[in-house]
Amino acid sequence: MLLKLMLLFTLVPMVELYLLWEIKEVITWEWTIVLVLFTGFVGALLAKKQGLRWRHRLHAELTSGQVPTTSLLDGLMIFVAGALLITPGVLTDVVGFFLLVPPIRSRLRERIKVRLMRGVQAGFNRQGPQGQSTPPRDVIIESHIIERDPEDETADKDA
Repeated sequence: MLLKLMLLFTLVPMVELYLLWEIKEVITWEWTIVLVLFTGFVGALLAKKQGLRWRHRLHAELTSGQVPTTSLLDGLMIFVAGALLITPGVLTDVVGFFLLVPPIRSRLRERIKVRLMRGVQAGFNRQGPQGQSTPPRDVIIESHIIERDPEDETADKDA
């Protein structure tokens, strides 16, 4: 996991710089900066609008007594999209805009649910040594404590 994070935090900025450099070659530096600022501004507005919609939907689900699993995943993706859109760069903007498209977000949400369920099931189906299932952590084992009097010699003879 650490290796993946290191690659993410080093490769993504390098790709972003390369893309910005290539865009600068096609249009000027000034227009490249305008493009980055424009996508950040538009992205922030879209994320805010969808975030407010999400908040109203979440509130409606909670007041009606529903469990808001779908809404919570949507909110997380909208939050990530907003963070990506205010980050300068072309690649992050593309991913951020894709996360704001409801049909794409719906497909991604279903994939996340499947992965979460697999993880939960894998947690319940853990295998211990020699393939034995590990017991749940909340198993109560009943026991009794028998105290022995050190002065009692009959206890030593019986044992």
